[in-house]
Amino acid sequence: MSKDERSEEPPPKLFSTREEWKDVKPIEQTELSNPLVPIFYPPEYKDALDYFRGIVATEERSERVLELTERIIRMNPAHYSVWQYRYETLMALNSSLEKEIRLMDELALAHMKFYQVWHHRKLLMMKHKRPLAELSFIAKVLAMDVKNYHTWAYRQWLLTYFDDDELWRYELPFVDLLLKEDARNNSAWHHRFFVVFDSGVRDGDEDRAMVIRRELSYSKQKIALAPNNLSAWNYLRGVLNKTGTKFGSVKSFVIPYTLPREEGASAEEVLDLDNPSPSSYATLPCALAMEFLVDVYEEEGELNRAVEAPLRE
Repeated sequence: MSKDERSEEPPPKLFSTREEWKDVKPIEQTELSNPLVPIFYPPEYKDALDYFRGIVATEERSERVLELTERIIRMNPAHYSVWQYRYETLMALNSSLEKEIRLMDELALAHMKFYQVWHHRKLLMMKHKRPLAELSFIAKVLAMDVKNYHTWAYRQWLLTYFDDDELWRYELPFVDLLLKEDARNNSAWHHRFFVVFDSGVRDGDEDRAMVIRRELSYSKQKIALAPNNLSAWNYLRGVLNKTGTKFGSVKSFVIPYTLPREEGASAEEVLDLDNPSPSSYATLPCALAMEFLVDVYEEEGELNRAVEAPLRE
């Protein structure tokens, strides 16, 4: 059904007009007699909340409570109390978690920027305990908004909560795919750092010296492709800081990026994975490389060179 077709549908009946809700006493929201800034709720929303307060007062847990809470959530996905009462009702009724997750698939795609959507999903997953399929769903959400904070936070929670090697093994290939699509995706860079350095040691990564070399090489190659990519330079800094490696250890890599390309000279495409040269279409000199070189000189105690480097290099 198209969006236009849905918009032509009549609005749902108010709960106050439905025979099956006649036994519930709605409770209106307490308001001051003369509020300074009164809030005018749409009739459908006010009606649903009045009946929600009514069922909370009697502590009712039933299928119609699930219908009511879904109605409210669709109108206001940020209403935490409604989410919490819905979860408690699901547990009390021993409702199908699979069915609820499918509903949450729809709501997460429609309201992915709301924390409450992901918190409810987290509670469900702690009971459902089938995290592998979640990675595919999260990838689907990220395809719509690749930098959505709540989605990335949920993915990291899923990985660490279940801590299954079968889950972790997909993460670096997944991040690599995202960075091939957009090397400036700072969220993907952050997730790579989380996987490699902030979540324990994965199978195959026990040799940390090898891991450091791999990650330094990876960031350098991304810089070579797009020298003015701040995310890649920040990742390089992060690896060096996290591992206590001197900035000067990559000095020979950085210097060529601080120099202007000679008039008429073509870049040599040398396959050096440890110190890749700027690509032929890179804009040089690179301000981010100059900034990094200043930090190298400052680390080496050459303060005069640190001050003069942006002018001389």
